[in-house]
Amino acid sequence: MNIEFDATFWAFIALLIFVGGMLYLKVPAMLASALDQRSQEIAKELAEARRLREEAERLKADYLARKTAAEAEAKDIIAHARDQAKVVAEEARKNAAESIARRKAQAEQRIAQAEAAAAADVRAAAADAAVAAAEKMLRAQITPASQAQLVEAGVADLKAKFR
Repeated sequence: MNIEFDATFWAFIALLIFVGGMLYLKVPAMLASALDQRSQEIAKELAEARRLREEAERLKADYLARKTAAEAEAKDIIAHARDQAKVVAEEARKNAAESIARRKAQAEQRIAQAEAAAAADVRAAAADAAVAAAEKMLRAQITPASQAQLVEAGVADLKAKFR
């Protein structure tokens, strides 16, 4: 049996020495430790990612709830504003109607006052005209003797009244 030590044999021996050296230096344990450490970091990152996702979902739910509440509040505000607008419009119509009625009454009162003043002016003018006509007639009919007689009657009448 002749064993030849060729290059393949020496490569195999070198491989065994290399693997033995690796085992002696505990490289597989270091690799396993490094891989375990890396897996723990990845697990921490996944946990952090889950926590962030849950927080984001809570924030999203909170935002949606606030949005819904804001929309409901906006609808309430709009409905209240419409109701207020109706009330204000009705008050404005009522006030306008009352104002028109007041102004109409004032105008009718002024017209009545103007009619009364015109009637009084007409009566006064008629009385003045009657007095002027009567004066004219009396001047034409009264003689100096009848004037003296009227004055004496007036003086006698005054004396009777003051006694």
